[in-house]
Amino acid sequence: MAKINEGLADNKLLILYILQKVNHPVSYKELLELVISISDMNYFDFQQFLQDLLDDKFILKYIQNDDEIIELTEEGKNALELTIDMLPGIIKLKVDSSFKEQYNKIKDEFSVYARYTPITETNFTVTCKIIENSQTIFNIETFADSKDQAKQIVNNWNKNAEKIYPEILKILMENKE
Repeated sequence: MAKINEGLADNKLLILYILQKVNHPVSYKELLELVISISDMNYFDFQQFLQDLLDDKFILKYIQNDDEIIELTEEGKNALELTIDMLPGIIKLKVDSSFKEQYNKIKDEFSVYARYTPITETNFTVTCKIIENSQTIFNIETFADSKDQAKQIVNNWNKNAEKIYPEILKILMENKE
C-alpha cells in the first residue's frame, strides 16, 4: 500500500514540477501533452491526479475563451518546494532533459492563437495571433457584434491561419497609389 501511495505522490509531484517548469498558466491540452510525452502516465490517471491537485488547491483551473487553463497556485509552489526532494532523481532528470524539446514541440502545435473577449453582452473583441519561438509575429484584433460571429472568426483562424496570414500580408504589402 505504501508503494501505491508513493507512486501517487510521485505523479502529483511530477505534474507540479512540470507546471513550475512551464512557469505560466497553460491550457489543459498542453499540460496533458507535456505530461504524457514526458512520463508513462495515462489519461485517466492524469485526470485523477489533476482533480486531486485541484481539491488540495495546489492548482487552479478556469475557463478562458473556451479553453481550460491550469495554473500553479502559491500553495502548489510551496508544496512543491517542501516535497521536491521526494521526487525521484531519475524522474527529475527525465523531465529536465526532455522538457524543452517536448515543450517546444507542443508550443509549435499551439502557435496559432485566437481568442474572443466580451466587451458587452453582444460585442466582442477577437484577437488572432501567430507565435513563433515565443515571439508574436502576427497579431490582429477585430470587432464582432455577436458571440456566434466571434466564435466563427476564432474557428476560421484556428483552421485556416496558414492560408489567411499570407493573404493579409499580400494585401498589406500591395503598392496602390
